[in-house]
Amino acid sequence: MASLNVGSLGEYIREQRRNAQYSLRQLAEAAGVSNPYLSQIERGLRKPSAEILQQIAKALRISAETLYVQAGILEERRGEGLELRASILADPLVNEQQKQALLAVYDAFLKENAAQRGAVAERSPAAGTGTGVPPASGPTTDGSVTQNIHREDR
Repeated sequence: MASLNVGSLGEYIREQRRNAQYSLRQLAEAAGVSNPYLSQIERGLRKPSAEILQQIAKALRISAETLYVQAGILEERRGEGLELRASILADPLVNEQQKQALLAVYDAFLKENAAQRGAVAERSPAAGTGTGVPPASGPTTDGSVTQNIHREDR
């Protein structure tokens, strides 16, 4: 994960607040945070949690993902799991350490899947797997799952 860039995040929130024509006090009230706390966030003195960023985003009527990316919590990606990441980060029932663990597992799955896609793309469709053995199991074109069990003849 990228480190939190609180200075530019605060500037971004201030800019969005001014574009929405909110006073600091009005946004603080709409977001459910104290006026001094919001002021400290805007000045880059405080590091807001994902939950606070979500509240601020909702009050500003912008996506929470936008603030997460601006804060460096999320890397900007073209739709690659942003909604899932934002949901994990905004979940108040999971603590920060658990959120980071969930995101790390998700990233590991994405890397594994990308590696598998790369390995499949390297194989020629006409050549097959080169092992002479069909895959152990997998989905068929009609949505059912086949299982091929291989036994050695003795």
